[in-house]
Amino acid sequence: MADSKLFEPFDLGPTRLSNRTVMAPLTRSRATSDGVPKDMHVTYYRQRAGAGLIISEATNISVEGRGYAWTPGIYSDEQVAAWKRVTDAVHEEGGKIFLQLWHVGRISHPDLQPNGGLPVAPSAVKPSGKAFTEEGFKEHVEPRALDESELPRVVEDYRHATRNARAAGFDGVEVHSANGYLLDQFLRDGTNKRTDRYGGSVENRLRFPLEVLDAVIAEWDAGHVGIRISPVTVMGGSSESDQQGLFNAYVDEIAKRGIVYMHVIEGQTGGDRDKDHFDYHALRTRFGGTYMGNNEYDYELALKRLNEGEIDLVCFGKLFISNPDLPARLQLGAPLNEWDNDTFYGGDEHGYTDYPALSPEERTRYGQAA
Repeated sequence: MADSKLFEPFDLGPTRLSNRTVMAPLTRSRATSDGVPKDMHVTYYRQRAGAGLIISEATNISVEGRGYAWTPGIYSDEQVAAWKRVTDAVHEEGGKIFLQLWHVGRISHPDLQPNGGLPVAPSAVKPSGKAFTEEGFKEHVEPRALDESELPRVVEDYRHATRNARAAGFDGVEVHSANGYLLDQFLRDGTNKRTDRYGGSVENRLRFPLEVLDAVIAEWDAGHVGIRISPVTVMGGSSESDQQGLFNAYVDEIAKRGIVYMHVIEGQTGGDRDKDHFDYHALRTRFGGTYMGNNEYDYELALKRLNEGEIDLVCFGKLFISNPDLPARLQLGAPLNEWDNDTFYGGDEHGYTDYPALSPEERTRYGQAA
């Protein structure tokens, strides 16, 4: 495994990665109620700095963007200072880290909103499922449709969050345009029922997500901006009548911006990779740049798709939760720790920073056997 393409260095625009493994953005709900990362975040991300790239857990661009209890933000000075400790730790270990910019849109609850207000969305379409609040799970509510006059304010929130990510020492940002959250809601005809210039045709439904992407690029530059998409997601009851046509058009527009990577959830998150028989190769061809594959990857699938040229970088999620030194374990052929589902969301250091890494003796032993 030592000679695998997975462990080759990779130039992600101006950012040199030590290998092609990427730690996926993983919501763990362990920040303060004010969205400030804690000391354990510093330890957690430092432990995983052997990834070629870390993408931070989804990070709220504003209080309005919150949809889950105890998730971090990037809109206050206190949050920026706390994240700076995280990025310093990752860089001290030789790692690279991007911040994922997040606005959940309708996937929220008044308990998580400023002054107990309604969550916002492109249209007043209630999501399925329940919101994770500090008092437990509560039924989602019907959101409030954003007025067209409010959209520049939301774009500015993305711009401000990007500026703060730079100040916090991140190596770049990823625009979260996936999994049924705000930008994805604007894209899909099941959640976007608008009759103004942000709804109706595919061109109109692309408008707001592209305005956000353009603002983020303008605040930094295309070489430090990636995007995440999930063409076949059904999270929160999300739906789209022409998934392939919509995402072909979206990726055509994304490609024109020259951003540094496109992060694609292939299939349903945590489930069927072949859902709806979507043609991901068409997206890779249209984008033309660095393509990051995500969803249910193990070493064998990663190597197969890398060797076939289907992906350039591979995201691992749950494997990075339980294996802080995942790239080393994969390279040495060492056994992998099993994860504990019960500690994924909320809690303390248990199930967060206490998964063991290989000891020096184990590294030597497995290295000799490799």
